[in-house]
Amino acid sequence: MGIVKLLSSFTNDETGQMHTLEAVMAAIIMVTVVVFAVQATSLTPLTSSTANTHIETQLKTQGYDIINSLDHSEYEQDSRLKNDLLNWDGDVYIWNGSSYISKSNQSKELNSSTAKTLEIIAVKRGIAHNVHFTYIKENGERYSSPYIYNGEPSDNAVIISRKIVLSNPDISNTSTFSSATGINNLNNSTDLYNIVDIQLTLWRI
Repeated sequence: MGIVKLLSSFTNDETGQMHTLEAVMAAIIMVTVVVFAVQATSLTPLTSSTANTHIETQLKTQGYDIINSLDHSEYEQDSRLKNDLLNWDGDVYIWNGSSYISKSNQSKELNSSTAKTLEIIAVKRGIAHNVHFTYIKENGERYSSPYIYNGEPSDNAVIISRKIVLSNPDISNTSTFSSATGINNLNNSTDLYNIVDIQLTLWRI
């Protein structure tokens, strides 16, 4: 009788060990599944924050390409970007679906290198854009005037800027230019007229 009880005890111990081992294995499998699931849902190119970063990087690259191409100048020649600034009449232009037109006079179209480049690169790719001319007033404060305006930028907008130095010899009539654009002469005693920061803002709609 004692031998039977002893054998029964051994059998129960082995069964208990097997159940314990099965429980440990099940726990290990569950932990492995959870770890795999967490790793699988980490940031990928399809997640929101990474996608926004990717879009901003693309917009910056395109913006720098636009600014660099417009600001390129041949030997002893002004760049197209500077010429567009010098030929600005002070109006604000908006894209109407086919061309850039004056906000105050819809019969007047903007015919500039900046407008043509933005139409080819930005408009055809569905990229919204603004261009502002920021300059220094006589009192030392900075003032920004819109050149091309298409609405308020979104949260993923990027700004690329380029400074253009204007001197008195660049402007045929400083009084007319100042009156039309608001960009004034900083110092009449020198050839320096003003320094304009041209800001290009790009964002996805």
